[in-house]
Amino acid sequence: MDHKRELTSVDLAALEGELAGYEGAKLDKAYLYPEDDLVRLKLRDFDRGRVEFLIEVGDVKRAHVADQSHVPDAPGRPPDFAMMLRNRLSGADLVRVEQFEFDRIIELEFDREDASTTIVAELFGDGNVAVLDEHGEVIDCLETVRLKSRTVAPGTPYEFPSARFNPMTVDYDGFVARIKESDADLVRTLATQLNFGGLYGEELCTRAGIDYNVAVDDLDESDFERLYELVDEMGTRLREGDVDPRVYYETLDDGDGDGASSSDPDDEPDRRRVDVTPIPLAEYEELYSESFTEFNPALDDYFFNFQREGEVEGGETQRPDFEAEIEKQKRIIQQQEQAIEDFEADAEAEREKAELLYANYDLVDDVLSTVRTAREDDVSWDDIEAKFDEGAERGIPAAEAVVSLDGSEGTVTLDIDGTRVTVDAFTGVEKNADELYKEAKRIEEKKEGALTAIENTREDLEAVKERRDEWEADDGEDDLEEDESEDEPTDWLSMQSIPTRSTERWYEQFRWFHTSDGFLVIGGRDADDNEELVQKYLEGGDKFFHAQAHGGPVTVLKATGPSEPSKEVDFPQSSLDQAAQFAVSYSSVWKDGKFAGDVYMVDPDQVSKTPESGEYLEKGGFAIRGDRTYFESTPAGIAVGITCDDETRVIGGPPAAIEGQAATSITVEPGQYAQNDIAKRLYREFKDRFADETFVRKVASPDQIQEFLPPGGSRMTEE
Repeated sequence: MDHKRELTSVDLAALEGELAGYEGAKLDKAYLYPEDDLVRLKLRDFDRGRVEFLIEVGDVKRAHVADQSHVPDAPGRPPDFAMMLRNRLSGADLVRVEQFEFDRIIELEFDREDASTTIVAELFGDGNVAVLDEHGEVIDCLETVRLKSRTVAPGTPYEFPSARFNPMTVDYDGFVARIKESDADLVRTLATQLNFGGLYGEELCTRAGIDYNVAVDDLDESDFERLYELVDEMGTRLREGDVDPRVYYETLDDGDGDGASSSDPDDEPDRRRVDVTPIPLAEYEELYSESFTEFNPALDDYFFNFQREGEVEGGETQRPDFEAEIEKQKRIIQQQEQAIEDFEADAEAEREKAELLYANYDLVDDVLSTVRTAREDDVSWDDIEAKFDEGAERGIPAAEAVVSLDGSEGTVTLDIDGTRVTVDAFTGVEKNADELYKEAKRIEEKKEGALTAIENTREDLEAVKERRDEWEADDGEDDLEEDESEDEPTDWLSMQSIPTRSTERWYEQFRWFHTSDGFLVIGGRDADDNEELVQKYLEGGDKFFHAQAHGGPVTVLKATGPSEPSKEVDFPQSSLDQAAQFAVSYSSVWKDGKFAGDVYMVDPDQVSKTPESGEYLEKGGFAIRGDRTYFESTPAGIAVGITCDDETRVIGGPPAAIEGQAATSITVEPGQYAQNDIAKRLYREFKDRFADETFVRKVASPDQIQEFLPPGGSRMTEE
């Protein structure tokens, strides 16, 4: 059977209450393991001591507290995302853990005196982790999302997916109405319309004693009552933390074909974990299970052993059945496409009914007036219907249009031009038509929900295809010998297939690089950028650099991120020298063909937009007051490189910074080739260096390289 790879909405509902017990814990440090899309939060709880919380949003999607022995070793140099988390969350208190609606999304809110920060983990589709400020704006995220339905990108308000129907909190009438809206069988209705997913849809059918494939129209009141009672009981148990977690095992074939095994679950390869649930399931009654007192330890046990148990004899990993999963997702998409077509047809039918009422206004009004007058005279519904029958026999058009009357509902069903329309007998034509238009709009809204669902399913399908492609690419790689140490650097240049990965950063609108010490440096491309850098991004603790020559960019060595409190930093001399080289290299010094120039550095409070009396400051210019620190005869030089470890992208800046971060880099100096020409030369050189030429085309096109080249002529130093 398929192994569980992702938490369900039911899992998160159970996890929410259990994690609430960790509120008040303080965050010590945050880590990011990019290769697994794994975020690790190390907290300190007054009662429990050290607490490790893991969020994984890659091929496996999970979020839970882990045993200290199950936590991976701290990675090397922390990526920007991890540094941002540390700056914002160090010493912050965990104040809220909450599942969003009934979706596979969990929020962790942290408070500190200077800021409130929320981590949103999306455990669906491609997966994502977004970090929000106190106003709900995205500070950073692992993946930038730009869809018609929602956007998740740094600097924009975070947008949750459309709220999913929550079967755990709805009342009985709402529960029944939701099921009756479906045209599918019961198990698919529970799985998709009520958002339980396939496993719990089947579980509810089994517990209720109802066949999976029974049509919704064939359910009676007792069926609805049994189902609602089961769902209500499940919701109550999960909210109150009344869980009985189980890790389920499948029995492996021992080689003689009978599937027999010993009774010890750890006697591998006899049994292997296949699922973990917050409550025992009747669907898994035949499987061996291990009971846990809390859900977090059960999740930790399952996922920690998940990859290890995927290994078989010979040390090879079993290939997941990607094709079956792809076909499954395609079937779901077909069903969703059919549902969308049905919604469109139903909405159009309701609008046509409304238009028929207006087109036959007098006839409909005559029928409604007759019914209302008769009821006011206490004429019974049966007698009214008999009168219409008599009128129809005499050929009266209004009477001929009447199909039936329903006294219990107070409605009349009419046949207008071959279309049956049921109307409220006690409201006018306009109100009845308006209700039909409203119903059409309601159906259209359901269609919008279905469009969002199909978009998510298509994302799931693409994710499966990507996992398949990555698996096949990895399976074919023989670049690294089996006995090589994991600590040895990857030979990216010789790899035949390099997976691409990058995240949109807020500072990419400017020139930028990270120093060899990990500090961010940003510089303006034009006068508008210079204005914005000083007015919006220059903060206390930063350093301001500018070439002595006219026509240079504002250069800022950042001590903190844009949403973080300012603080004083003792910058290493290497970072100061690299920022100075950056400032001179992108100034008019380079354009003039010179190989060195002077640069000065000041603190933020020395930079002003207010000129001296009688002077004028042009756009992008600033007045500098007070003493300056000079970097004389700073060499002009830029390296352009390609990174492959944490992210795959072009980077550029001082050679001392870039060479240590890139898989390979090329140094340029002032020379005879125009920007676009030297960019093409560098592109061809990179293509020659990498075995995977398609990778270079994806991440380092000439246009992308040109973004990091100084204005003016350049040449490669190797030439």
